[in-house]
Amino acid sequence: MGEEDRLRDYHGKRDFGRTREPQGRAAASGREPRFVVQIHDARTLHFDFRLQVDDVLKSWSVPKGPSDDPHDKRLAMPTEDHPLEYEEFEGVIPKGEYGGGTVIVWDNGTYEPMSHDRKGRPVDFGESLERGHATFRLSGSKLHGEYALTRIRDGQGGDREAWLLVKARKGRAHGHGTPDPYRARSVRTGRTLGQVAADGVEG
Repeated sequence: MGEEDRLRDYHGKRDFGRTREPQGRAAASGREPRFVVQIHDARTLHFDFRLQVDDVLKSWSVPKGPSDDPHDKRLAMPTEDHPLEYEEFEGVIPKGEYGGGTVIVWDNGTYEPMSHDRKGRPVDFGESLERGHATFRLSGSKLHGEYALTRIRDGQGGDREAWLLVKARKGRAHGHGTPDPYRARSVRTGRTLGQVAADGVEG
């Protein structure tokens, strides 16, 4: 499936004459896959967790945000695929547009796929997501270490598909949870949600 097909839902929900969100372009290859976590103050405030898979960012809405505490099991609701350059998007989506509200880039970096089959052989990361369980190691400015995404509801029977995002337990590791999203600062510009909203322009 080409990038345009993967981004059909993304394009269909947006009027690019009004929003300055990126439309998508050909993907660069031969580099480590990227991840980004954005704080999105829309109708409800949430975190958007995105992992590069091939030429798009697979995306989940995480209401409470990813946690570096292995005891926290974070609900993650899948959303439409986003273009790779969305990793850099920060600013204000106009009212009336899909996802209208303020966005900051809370964290970004690279990740290492770690999914294996029962015999210890590596499994393609996209395939592991399709099967409903994927493990990976994040190397970001704020998030580090091994995490797992596990599908807990498949979306059949009228229910929305749902996943859990959990950090792997390593020894006696205890994290600090998730910061106050209104006080958190962008890893790109150092701004808070309030500062970006006041500026009113995309960075």
